Amino acid sequence: MLQARIHGPDDVRLDEVPEPEPGPRDAVVRVSACGICGSDLGYVRLGGLVGPTDQPMPIGHELAGVVESIGNEVEGLAVGDRVALDPSDPTGGPIIGNGSDEGGFAPQLLVREVSSGRRLHRLPESMPLEIAALAEPLGVGINAVDKVAIEPHEKAVVFGAGPIGLASVAALRARGVEDIIAVDLSARRLAIARSLGARATLDAGKEDVWSRIRELQGEAELMRMPVPATDAYIEASGAPSVIEGVIGHARRGARLSVVAVHRAPVEVNFLLVLIRELQITGAIEYPEDFGRGLEILERDDLSPMITHRFPLERFDEALSTAQDPSVSGKVIVEMAGQEAKDAGAPV
Repeated sequence: MLQARIHGPDDVRLDEVPEPEPGPRDAVVRVSACGICGSDLGYVRLGGLVGPTDQPMPIGHELAGVVESIGNEVEGLAVGDRVALDPSDPTGGPIIGNGSDEGGFAPQLLVREVSSGRRLHRLPESMPLEIAALAEPLGVGINAVDKVAIEPHEKAVVFGAGPIGLASVAALRARGVEDIIAVDLSARRLAIARSLGARATLDAGKEDVWSRIRELQGEAELMRMPVPATDAYIEASGAPSVIEGVIGHARRGARLSVVAVHRAPVEVNFLLVLIRELQITGAIEYPEDFGRGLEILERDDLSPMITHRFPLERFDEALSTAQDPSVSGKVIVEMAGQEAKDAGAPV
């Protein structure tokens, strides 16, 4: 079968690899849809998890499909079950598609230790598999929002309207938060954010962001200076200036959740953190209950996140589309060879 693997910096190939066979506690999933994650794009640039290695690295971890075969010790799962993947390893190993021997950009995926009950989650028959593939990035957004413990009456700003920022907007709305601002440079992604429930959106390349946040969410006072009354910030952009901006503008007691990958150190003025009593936390992976994302997907329409679909055979086009934030939201790779089509997110 074909599998997308990284061979070096900006060198991704569809390699012929053997079809997997499950061990006693494993399952093989026939993959239907797998999303391209921002971390995938980072690995492609680096040539691997942290750089090139002597072995190609399979990628792909945002996926849904149908159970094709199972080991003889597996319980609670049957051939033919429609499932979404929690790619984290219950034994503490690497996440699927993030340094493991398996990757989801392939027709079949070996999922080890499914008997733990945490890795494969059965889906409602009414849920399209491409929508179920959003459960993983949505889980990341849910976790980022959980970290700031926001209440429905509070105000939030999401920096970055890429797939994780959009998932954070959806997670905020699912918690009942209505006063949400999304900030990005891409008009298309900001339009998607509005469709998912952002009350307002700001183009960071055209507007004075901090002044506009004060206008939209009101002002608080800090040492006789006006600051935004925003309660919680989600940093999903990866831009160091965002963290510096939040530290320099937040009200006393505000919370900041950093879910973007910052590969280089970011300078932090701890005097300002002290004065603001600012709470800063990192957010990685998913909430303890991965099924929360599936409940949201069953209830809320997150289909606007998906802007493009490509068959596996056109993975290079899918990758280049995902690398262009001006045109793409979530790019889905389909393993069944359907014709590529644009989902037509609002503009």
